[in-house]
Amino acid sequence: MSAPTLTVVPEPGQSRYAALAAALRTRVVAGEWPPGSALPAEQTLAAQHGVALGTLRRALELLASQGLIERIHGRGTFVRAGLAGDTMMRFFRFGEGTGEVPVSRIVSRQLLIAPAEVARRLGLAPGDTALRLQRVRSLSGHPCVYEEIWLPLALFAGLAEGDAASWGDLLYPMFAERCGVRVARAIDEIAFGVLTAAQAGHLALSAGHPCALVTRSAYDLAGRCVEVRHTRGDAHAFHYTVTIT
Repeated sequence: MSAPTLTVVPEPGQSRYAALAAALRTRVVAGEWPPGSALPAEQTLAAQHGVALGTLRRALELLASQGLIERIHGRGTFVRAGLAGDTMMRFFRFGEGTGEVPVSRIVSRQLLIAPAEVARRLGLAPGDTALRLQRVRSLSGHPCVYEEIWLPLALFAGLAEGDAASWGDLLYPMFAERCGVRVARAIDEIAFGVLTAAQAGHLALSAGHPCALVTRSAYDLAGRCVEVRHTRGDAHAFHYTVTIT
């Protein structure tokens, strides 16, 4: 067996498998294994990093739990292809069963100081500027959800100018193509509230109408939060199913 080429040195207080997971993540982020590609065999990876198979497998389990890779029985371990734009429409009963694809329209694009909570999630300093998009998604010409999307300017400066009408209905593939930012996973939080007059106007509803609010934090391959999104829709149309096994 050849000598290891990539020695793993844990930080103080860090386990060996966590250090190995960080080293493997670095190789993925660097493009050594593109999204959708297979990682080398476990024995090969263990030998490259000079660790036991058990340590390697724990590192892979950690990366799988973080959404970076997926382990398919009988096939191997693969870098996740990332999200194509997991639609917020799944939370609502709009056009259910029709198969119709929602149409997206950017109604506003501004450079603004990020609100404190948005800045915290994005890892920005207080007072930092971010790109805010306001978007409406419609079915059969009827507005269904209104979204406020916050993006860190350092990663998305290329979207601050140009024709937003050419972006298409899915943002995540465009983030990857134009900005080199690939969304690997997202966390959605559900709450309820009422619409302001401005928000209600985008949805052809009355001010104070009850709404469902989905707050999304989306993360790239490196584990950075790259998007904070607030999606609002008619609470009377809210619907979400969870299967527990």
